[in-house]
Amino acid sequence: MSGFQAFIAKHPVDTYFALTFLISWGGGLLAVGGSGSMRGPTPASDPRFAYALIAMLAGPGVTGILMTAILHGRAGLRTFASRALAWRVGARWYVALLIAPAAIAAALLALSAASPAFVPGIFTSDQKLSLLLTSLAVGVSAGIFEELGWTGFAIPTLRRSHGTIATGLIVGIFWSAWHLFPNIWAARTAAGDLPMSIHMIGIIVGVFIGYLTAFRIVMVWVYDATASIFMSMLMHVSITFGLLTLNPLGISGMQLLVFSFGFAAALWIVVAMIGATRNQRGVFRRAHGAAGPRSSDQRRIKSSDAPRVRC
Repeated sequence: MSGFQAFIAKHPVDTYFALTFLISWGGGLLAVGGSGSMRGPTPASDPRFAYALIAMLAGPGVTGILMTAILHGRAGLRTFASRALAWRVGARWYVALLIAPAAIAAALLALSAASPAFVPGIFTSDQKLSLLLTSLAVGVSAGIFEELGWTGFAIPTLRRSHGTIATGLIVGIFWSAWHLFPNIWAARTAAGDLPMSIHMIGIIVGVFIGYLTAFRIVMVWVYDATASIFMSMLMHVSITFGLLTLNPLGISGMQLLVFSFGFAAALWIVVAMIGATRNQRGVFRRAHGAAGPRSSDQRRIKSSDAPRVRC
């Protein structure tokens, strides 16, 4: 093993995060050209958005596949592919795809009692078909390319030595921080009348520590039970598509932060409910090695060989 491989083998997760941010943020900066904040009220209104999105998505997926190849070779890549195509996980797990949209809807329903501004965007949009198709395209792209890295490499690697919740928190916080670049780029438009400092603090707490980290914990629980990157991709699509289609149009500043905190609260309630069920019934007990299960049919791991699941 070369010195480079030895270093990566000793620090696999640190290396993964570093390379992901380098590729995504470096490519994103090249795409926007450093020529000021996002133009227009929505990402689609800036022609640079598509190039920035491609650059951002390249980071997690390319790094996940590269790290798997370096550390686990062809056998690891075959296992990686089997997990990415593992769709036969039982119909009950597909119910998890409703969690994010349902949480968004619940937050909007609660907030609509205080203000008519919190109406799902798809109901008020003048271009409903365009909104649906664009949201689906962005959601599918993000789900596929991001989860090749976050779930394909980072999560199973961390699960060798960390419990489900700890893994979800670590990946969730880095996944959230990864979104800082597009949020900073769009901050001037999204802040509205709020001071920029207040807006960014709210986004970091409400979005990053809020709903993205909470949802990542749920995603880790589902991955523990299914060993399927494919399911993680679909869950990622569900939250992205849900946010893009249901996020109220025209809100910014304090209203945007209130919506973010409401959605975060709804998801953390879901995390608490699943955690209570998990502790009482002993579900989600599966654990994996760095390269994940050895076959797409999810061969059972002997309890004597599997590390204990810690939370």
